[in-house]
Amino acid sequence: MVRKGIILAGGTGSRLFPSTKAVNKQLLMLYDKPVIFYPLSILMLAGIKDILIIVNKGQIKNFKLLLNNGEKFGVKISYLEQEKPTGIPEAFKIGRNFIKENNVALILGDNFFFGQSLGENLKKIFLNFKSGANIFLKKVKNPEKFGVVKVKNQKIVKIIEKPKSLISNDVITGLYLFDKKVTKYAKELKKSKRKETEITDLIKKYHRIDELKFSTLGIGTVWSDTGTIEDMHEVSNYISSIDKIQNFKIACLEEIALIKKWITKKQIKKQLKKNKINSNYYYYLNKYLT
Repeated sequence: MVRKGIILAGGTGSRLFPSTKAVNKQLLMLYDKPVIFYPLSILMLAGIKDILIIVNKGQIKNFKLLLNNGEKFGVKISYLEQEKPTGIPEAFKIGRNFIKENNVALILGDNFFFGQSLGENLKKIFLNFKSGANIFLKKVKNPEKFGVVKVKNQKIVKIIEKPKSLISNDVITGLYLFDKKVTKYAKELKKSKRKETEITDLIKKYHRIDELKFSTLGIGTVWSDTGTIEDMHEVSNYISSIDKIQNFKIACLEEIALIKKWITKKQIKKQLKKNKINSNYYYYLNKYLT
């Protein structure tokens, strides 16, 4: 079972320059909500209530202004700083005292996931996870930009980071499950030519000892790493269409918490009254108060 989750919200966001010169990428708006709301919603949908957010040095105050300690969403949020971006596995070294003897989920703070029944499917996977590692794969049209996995007979046979030739369209998304050994394995990793530790090297470690599992995100699930301006626009348009056509807000954190009975209508009402906000996001929440 996975009870703890880490959101890695550091990095330079260089592909979104100059916006990220002054503002952390995860605090930029993706349609009507900050980017960080989307990975946070995924952990919440999967049933995770104890969450660590790792941010760039000097950025904790900005995230706390937005999310505080998570109480208004029915979760517990703590924060730690990353001195400088040195690879995704660094999250497990920074968060070792948070992880302790527990299994843990890691989601990248700029990743967007959405799909019908995705939350329920993730919840089952998180509940049934016992040991080793579990990665989530998605077929994409440009696999050369990601860590790619070749699957044969329902088993992973090859893992390559940004391959020069096509071996598969299955790429590793920014959501991972690991057991407590991840802190030890992350510490043992050597830096790559980019002078960073690589998540694919960590995943390969579990693969070598036959403790790597995978789950496939089907055609009905949308995934993006929102890495470029074009990605941000495309995902924002997608979120907007769901909002307007279905009258459903993706990653409405209060709604998720209310459905899970982690908070009450009274708490939402108190927040709305306290903030006196007139945004569409808060008008959407008002439907629960009538």
